[in-house]
Amino acid sequence: MLKKVEKKYSVKTTAKVTLKKWYELMTLGRMLDERAPNYLKQAIGWSYHAPYAGHDGIQLAIGQTFTNGEDHLFPYYRDMLTAISAGMTAEEIILNGISKATDLASGGRHMSNHFAKPAWNIHNVSSCTGNHTLHAVGVARAMKRYKHSGVAISSQGESSVSEGYVYEAINGASTEKLPVIFVFQDNGYGISVPKSDQTANEIVAYNFTGFKNLCIIHCDGKDVFDSMSAMDEARRHAIENMEPVIVHADCVRIGNHSNSDKHEWYRDDKEIAEAKAQDPYPRFRKELLDGKVFSEKELVAIEEEMKKVMLDAHMKAMKAPNPDPKSIYDFLFAPVYPAAKYPEGVHNDQSEPIKFIDAINGTLKAEFRHNPNTFIWGQDMANKEKGGIFNVSKGMQQEFGKERVFNGPIAEDFILGTANGFSRFRKDIRVVVEGAEFADYFWPAMEQYIEMSHEYWRTNGAFTPNVLIRLASGGYIGGGLYHSQNLEGSLASIPGIRIVCPSFADDAAGLIRTAMRSEGPTVFLEPKTLYNSKLAMTPVPADFEVPFGKARVRRIGADLTVLTYGNTTHMCLEAAEKLAVEGYDVEVIDLRSLIPLDEEAIITSIKKTNRCLVVHEDKVFGGFGGELVGIINDKIFDHLDAPVKRVGSPYLPVGFSRILERAILPDTQKIYEGMLSLLKY
Repeated sequence: MLKKVEKKYSVKTTAKVTLKKWYELMTLGRMLDERAPNYLKQAIGWSYHAPYAGHDGIQLAIGQTFTNGEDHLFPYYRDMLTAISAGMTAEEIILNGISKATDLASGGRHMSNHFAKPAWNIHNVSSCTGNHTLHAVGVARAMKRYKHSGVAISSQGESSVSEGYVYEAINGASTEKLPVIFVFQDNGYGISVPKSDQTANEIVAYNFTGFKNLCIIHCDGKDVFDSMSAMDEARRHAIENMEPVIVHADCVRIGNHSNSDKHEWYRDDKEIAEAKAQDPYPRFRKELLDGKVFSEKELVAIEEEMKKVMLDAHMKAMKAPNPDPKSIYDFLFAPVYPAAKYPEGVHNDQSEPIKFIDAINGTLKAEFRHNPNTFIWGQDMANKEKGGIFNVSKGMQQEFGKERVFNGPIAEDFILGTANGFSRFRKDIRVVVEGAEFADYFWPAMEQYIEMSHEYWRTNGAFTPNVLIRLASGGYIGGGLYHSQNLEGSLASIPGIRIVCPSFADDAAGLIRTAMRSEGPTVFLEPKTLYNSKLAMTPVPADFEVPFGKARVRRIGADLTVLTYGNTTHMCLEAAEKLAVEGYDVEVIDLRSLIPLDEEAIITSIKKTNRCLVVHEDKVFGGFGGELVGIINDKIFDHLDAPVKRVGSPYLPVGFSRILERAILPDTQKIYEGMLSLLKY
């Protein structure tokens, strides 16, 4: 729905005190905008600065519309005046620009010009342009679920709208009817790329005119009063109608894209002169004079006062401490639940063994009862009697309702990105997502996975997504491409997210409980061929919990250490028993937790056996086992009587034909041969 907004604000209808405040903010913002490049010239910092000049009207309006305590604001890298107008001080802006330890956004960990004030829900967004639209949709979903009166405001340039996840965000927001405002600040360029190379529509917002439950407002982002009217109506509409709004603001980029750009290379003198002629700041100043609201003397006095504010902020920021190099390891992983009831992650329960799938299902339900602020969504999550593609979530929607257990669209980035946003609303919220029906389909979500991995570190400990990512992993089902691959080798290379992979029902239950009670993101790899396997069945205590970073010795031995996890744990145990008949004593260690890793258990075992075989289902080349070998060589090489060997898949995808699958994936015989070769070395 295209909506024409009446211009409610003007020089004549706006109170003088309000106009004075707006002029102060615009003056201070413009002074900081123009001063920022000087810090780089003086080698002080601010090595990335995207000037906002030409976006003044809409940015002032976004900040003035933002209501602290009710709204969540996601500004993008050009939103300096937005941040100032929303309440950030000049000192806070400069601290961010010159990357000081006291910078509220990240303490110098994130790029300059990424402004944030976590205590006010002004969020630190990524450099991955436009991806915060998904976070805004997620927090808006939480607002609706908790009946909170407020909006999520996502601001971005028009070129970032070309990103697929922006379409996913707007589609999802309109489908769910969520109170989120998407502001497109359209200056006609994506760095040097003109808008005509981005989209066929001159007005980018018109790409979304076919979306139901979506209001589109167009305004002149160079005009303070038009922008204020548009943002005021957008917030009112979003709250009263509980649906998303796009505010498309026509702006102009007066200068370079950033301080590493030269717009003279792609804009001629005439175009640059025309851009400068449309500058909103002198235009607003002239309106104040022409309307006889202020005299020239009064405006000069305001300008002098703002100059003092800026210089005072500069002096204070220059004295602020720099980041401490020793702090680089702080806030990599969020605090974990201690799992103190079972500190070693083992038990002596003698109850009836249950299936791997039932252990997960039962623990999910138990944790949903334990914490009413727990939610789960994903593809095929809940529809009547269907509970996930493998029925792992069966019965959850019936017990906990559609507000807590619901389907997501076939859009993996949306599923994960909205989980990130939803968890921002309250610290006690826990979100479980089925990240993809099969782990192999998770790749479209990798942009959001990477975003999630460094949220805690990037925000200097201010925010971490409390999200459990469930992925049905691995082969042995005749699934072939997109149904049988393993991801852990790739995922483990990205710091900041815990990764676990259980082999037995009790560990599946214990690790899921620990993950759901911990802060921060965890990937829970579920070897799907074990869901109903008798080999994976065990008794499961109702309160069982497994600490992260604690391996489990599945078979004690003295001649050879085998490190494994997931599907191959059972094959290793079978091969070890076969070798026992031949007089060999093999120790099998089920790692369970890959990130963090139980290095102590590995070292202790190898000191005893002096030999080690690493076994996993994934490819040997580039697989997680290579990291295990590296750790062993670095820390315990002197105790080895033979080279560390690996058994896994060859450097191939997993084929569909059972004949091809058997030829590619490791099995008991291949593992037996690997063990025997090391024992005889």
